[in-house]
Amino acid sequence: MTRRAATPDRTGQGRKLAVVVVGLAVVVVAMLCAFALPSVHNGPHDIPVGVTGSRDATAALAKALSGEEWDVTTYDDAKAVKAAVENRDVMGGVVLSPGRITAYTATAGGAQSTAALTSMVTALAKQQQADVTVTDLRPFTSDDPRGAGFSSAALPMIFGGMIPALLLSRLFPGHAGLRLRLAGGIAFAVVAGFAVAALLQYGTGSLSGTYWITSLGLSLGMGALALTLLGLESLLGVAGYGLGAAVIMLLGNPLSGLSSGPHWLPNGWATLGQLLPPGASGSLLRANAFFAGTGAGGPALTLGCWVLFGLVLILLADRRGTRKAAADEPAAQAQLV
Repeated sequence: MTRRAATPDRTGQGRKLAVVVVGLAVVVVAMLCAFALPSVHNGPHDIPVGVTGSRDATAALAKALSGEEWDVTTYDDAKAVKAAVENRDVMGGVVLSPGRITAYTATAGGAQSTAALTSMVTALAKQQQADVTVTDLRPFTSDDPRGAGFSSAALPMIFGGMIPALLLSRLFPGHAGLRLRLAGGIAFAVVAGFAVAALLQYGTGSLSGTYWITSLGLSLGMGALALTLLGLESLLGVAGYGLGAAVIMLLGNPLSGLSSGPHWLPNGWATLGQLLPPGASGSLLRANAFFAGTGAGGPALTLGCWVLFGLVLILLADRRGTRKAAADEPAAQAQLV
C-alpha cells in the first residue's frame, strides 16, 4: 500500500496556521513587555528640578539629589526658578532660605512627579527643622483638581483615530473609495476634536486653555492616527491596519504618559512613547490646556510627521490603484469586442 502525499492545500494551511500561532505569541509577548516592563521600572527618572539659595545650601541639595531620580539645575534667584517652572524648563523648583523652604510645582505637568517633589521637600524641611511652603503654579482646574478628565482623554483620542479608519475602510472599500476615506478621516478628526474638547472644557471642566486651540490640537492627534491607519490599510490591507492598531494600543497607549507625565517612565520607554501619536497627542493637549501652548511645538511637529506619513501611504495606494485600473482597461475592452 502506498502512502498518499500531503496535498498542497493542506501544506499551505499548515504553514498559515504556524504563522498565525507564532504571530499571536509575538503579540502577547509584546503586550506583556509594553505594559509590564514600564510598570516594573516606573518611578521618577531624571525629573528636572530648579534650585536656588546660598551656594552651600544648593550644593548640599544637589549632592543629595544626585541619583537617577532628579536632574538638578541651579538658578540665580526665586524669580528665575518660578519662571523656569512656568516655562516648563523644569518640573518643579526649590528655594532655600534660612529657616524656610519654598517649593514651586506644576501638577498639570505631571501629578506623580509633583507628588514626588513635594514629598522630597517635606522630608528635607523636617530634617532641617524648617518651615515649608508649596505653591502650585500650574494646577488642574478647580472643577477637576485631580485631573481625572484629562487623564481619561487617552482612550477617546486613540479610538478617535482607530474606529473611523476601520469603519471608513469597510464602508468605502477599494481604490474607488480611497478619496472618500481620506475626506471622511479628516472630517471626523476635526469634528471629534472640537467635540471632545467641548466636553472636557465645558462639560467636566477639566481643561482651562483656549478652546479652539485645544480643539485643533486634539483634531491633529486624531487625524494623525486616522490617516496613518487609513494609509496602512489602503496600501497593505487588513494586515496593515492590524499592525498599526497593535502598535498604537500595545505601545502607544501604555507609553503615552498622559496620566503620569513622561518623567515617570524609564527614559527609553518615555522617548518612544513621545514619538508615537498617543504620547504626542497627550503632550500637545497638556501644553495647550494648562501651559498656554508652552512646549507644544515638539509634539505638534511629531503629529504633523505622522499625518504626512499617512498621506504618503494613501498617495502610494492611490497611484497603485490608478496603474492597476489603467492596466485592466485594455483587457476589459478586448473582452467586450
